[in-house]
Amino acid sequence: MSKLGPVSVGGQNPIRIMGILNVSPESFYKKSIKQGRQIQDAVRQMEQDGADFVDVGGMSSAPYLSTLVSEKEEAKRLVNAINRIQNASNLPISVDTCRAFVAKTALESGADIINDISGLKYDKNMVSVIEKYQPSVILCAYGQSLIKNPMTQVRYLLKQSLNIANKHISKNHIAIDPAIGFFRKTGKNPFFTKIKTDWFARDLHILQNLSSLKMNLPILVSVSNKSFIGQILSKVPPDRLYGSIAAEAVAVLNGADIIRTHNVSQTKDAVSVAQKLSKKIRKGL
Repeated sequence: MSKLGPVSVGGQNPIRIMGILNVSPESFYKKSIKQGRQIQDAVRQMEQDGADFVDVGGMSSAPYLSTLVSEKEEAKRLVNAINRIQNASNLPISVDTCRAFVAKTALESGADIINDISGLKYDKNMVSVIEKYQPSVILCAYGQSLIKNPMTQVRYLLKQSLNIANKHISKNHIAIDPAIGFFRKTGKNPFFTKIKTDWFARDLHILQNLSSLKMNLPILVSVSNKSFIGQILSKVPPDRLYGSIAAEAVAVLNGADIIRTHNVSQTKDAVSVAQKLSKKIRKGL
């Protein structure tokens, strides 16, 4: 049985919802940014709306933004947020970071999950932190690869991360993420995988073929307000709600086990219906 923190995921479990809470003013989706008392209010609402976890980001990692902040600043933002969340909610806390010092500080403050968009590859000290504190881990596809086929490339990059992770933590506490939005020809920070092919076609292909990425691990998908939705609809992030919900429902139909989203209430309804329909599809009904 797989778990993220105390929550069982994958298999016959319900589709789990991970609410996004950003305490980084530079984040691309401004409605997700919370400060001060807004943090408590936001997490209470997420819990009420049916979230299973809250994922907190202390620094934006969008490839097209120059948003690098110091590790000290990222950690300070996250500790403040974790303390406020713990005072307002019982939701397990995931921390979106790929830097070891930040992860260590967050885990010591009470975080349950490390969501590493580099799949443990960006900071060589991250594995020591993971080994010592034994959190659950979300591994994103990331790294150098000359493989042109997007599915083969993602599997290869995830297997690299799994080879690292399996030496230090139980496989039962790992989920994988195909990193929608993080494969680009160019970027303004180091947190993306460089490709020569079209990123838009790549993201669509991955989402259409999610089921072939299973690797006997739960799959987390994060598509909320992402660029490919803007490309399809010609809409800016604040206007991508319905596109996000549609993409999340399709991700569930195609095999996603966890949906990371800015829109907990709407997403919860959509994926609950999608999961019921996906069961009927699998049973041939």
